[in-house]
Amino acid sequence: MGQKINPIGFRVGITETWRSRWYATKKNFGDWLVEDQKIRKFVKSEYGFAGISRMDIERIGEKLRVIITAARPGLLIGKKGAKVDKISEDIGLLVGRVVDVDVKDLETPELDAQIVSEAIGEQLGKRAPYRRTMRRYAEMILDLGAKGVKIQCKGRLAGAEIARSEHLVLGRLPLTTLRAEINYGISTAIITKGTIGIKVWIYKGERFVEKKVLKPVEGAPAAPGA
Repeated sequence: MGQKINPIGFRVGITETWRSRWYATKKNFGDWLVEDQKIRKFVKSEYGFAGISRMDIERIGEKLRVIITAARPGLLIGKKGAKVDKISEDIGLLVGRVVDVDVKDLETPELDAQIVSEAIGEQLGKRAPYRRTMRRYAEMILDLGAKGVKIQCKGRLAGAEIARSEHLVLGRLPLTTLRAEINYGISTAIITKGTIGIKVWIYKGERFVEKKVLKPVEGAPAAPGA
């Protein structure tokens, strides 16, 4: 009771899809898992400037496909897709096989928790006041149509000697409701005094719509067994 869980992992298979979609035998499972981690780390470190929200990895037989969802896809695609070919080549050299890369556009980056958390981290790195920054982003998210938001910063805030945690909640945030669409992101801001961890939760509404119960029509024959 009272323990925390990753909102995405909690909903995988119900309202969220797996970030890695493949099946492996006992022989290949460990190697492929390490490969996935290498790909994610490499793409994030080399092409993080494009505002990467998520990466999906699919394997069908020997084929490996990486789907990158980014806020600024033009920086990854390049002129006539030249940069996509370069990314495919780089990942292929990393894992030792042919890789297909697909870049997708993120419709509303301001409502994506990962992008928001990285933006807050960038502001904190520029010595912006953390309370004002959290409040500004939270209000912006609600203004854009979200139903609730929570932002948490943890570390040596404002250069304090002892690390502490500060959070801000606006609107509703039903984390234990599985049908609730909760967008979650985490990032780390590196400042002169140390590191500050930023977590963002955004509640966008319920995924499933309630079914309407049809009322019986007067004069209609009763159902069998009624």
